[in-house]
Amino acid sequence: MTLPLSIYDLLEEVLQKIKPTSQERERLNSVVGEIIARVEGLARNKGLECETLLVGSAARGTWLAGDHDLDIFIGVAVDSDLHRALELARAAVPIYQERYAEHAYVHAIFEGFEVDLVPFYLVEDASRIKSAVDRTPFHSRYVSAKIKDLEDEVLLLKQFMKGTGVYGSELRVCGFSGYLAELLIIRYCSFVEVLRAAASWSPGVTIDLEKHAVQLHEDPLVLVDPVDPKRNVAAALSLDKMFQFSAASRCFIKSPDQNFFFPREVDPLSDQELLSRIEDRKSTLILIELVAPDMVEDVIYPQLRKAEQSICSLLDRNDFSVLRSDVHWHQDKLRIWMLFELEVGYLPSVKRHIGPPIWQEYHVDRFLSHHRQTLSGPYIDEGKVVVEVNRNYNTATQLLRSQICNLSLGKHLKLQFEKGYKLYVGRELLEIDGLEFRRFMARYFSRRLNIC
Repeated sequence: MTLPLSIYDLLEEVLQKIKPTSQERERLNSVVGEIIARVEGLARNKGLECETLLVGSAARGTWLAGDHDLDIFIGVAVDSDLHRALELARAAVPIYQERYAEHAYVHAIFEGFEVDLVPFYLVEDASRIKSAVDRTPFHSRYVSAKIKDLEDEVLLLKQFMKGTGVYGSELRVCGFSGYLAELLIIRYCSFVEVLRAAASWSPGVTIDLEKHAVQLHEDPLVLVDPVDPKRNVAAALSLDKMFQFSAASRCFIKSPDQNFFFPREVDPLSDQELLSRIEDRKSTLILIELVAPDMVEDVIYPQLRKAEQSICSLLDRNDFSVLRSDVHWHQDKLRIWMLFELEVGYLPSVKRHIGPPIWQEYHVDRFLSHHRQTLSGPYIDEGKVVVEVNRNYNTATQLLRSQICNLSLGKHLKLQFEKGYKLYVGRELLEIDGLEFRRFMARYFSRRLNIC
């Protein structure tokens, strides 16, 4: 398909909005230089040999305007102690938080930039890493060597991924990492060609830039890490996010528009708008609100999704058919909201149980032994034994209040549920105030992806 010339005018307009200015670049370089000088000065004073380097998009010129995140790595010899590098990180910035991934690192706000100071081992090659972060400098060197003159293409791809809701490999998103986006540009050489390729993806696509894969992967998209052939760079990408991007790529190629890059943020719902949505759908909306544990996002979200699945399964098993569900973590207020929309929230007291075929005597006996108290039956319907019994729970709220703490909810979330939670049903959702909640509900009701 030949794209209209106007698309390149459109992309140039987008670039003008997302490309850092020379002043912004100078400021970033100044802040990086100051932090690195501090770390290296402290290392000299302590007699510690280390290598301090900037990695990530800031090092490769593939960062978006306004993105003030810096990753500065402090490397020590493999026979040294990472704790010494951590001490340098703590001393280099006046105010910090200590966070943990595979090991501790320092997170700080410095001169308006979010900075991660990460200790790592100076391994000889990526096959000998002692922790996942040891691989990152190899990523940085590989991309830096390949990405020259393609930086603008990366910026366009990252902004497109952000605008279509698929950017970010963290467990909250399960989308495309910045490194994955860069490798796609290296493979296809332009933003437009990445979209052309993605538009026709199907599950099982494999991209091996260096033709050195050493093992098979079963992920929806496989991009063999060029510095570590055992690893799939796209391992965190979910099937849905992969094809959300694929569908958006197809739509953009058919009808280019800046809205793919800069979608309009949904407005929070007013009381009347929220009430109208609830009444129009005529479903049963149940919202669970609880205090979030004070943990990092990548610890909370897997547990949150696990709890969501467990609750959906409980409701479905008890005939409260779940139409759709969603979750949201309001980090500023440390609140979690879990929303469940049911096709039916109230059921009759009678429940029908269908047993085995009447000619299977052994199984019939076992079935009847478990259903001695019946409202009706046993009787035969289409050759099978049937009984009608009392339902344990007539409403979904009864079921949840009785059983929710018995579910598999994740270690930290289970503790929060046991401390207490609130249930809101239907119109009761209007009792929850605040723009964050009203935007969450607006996004839920207006969910619409780029599919064409």
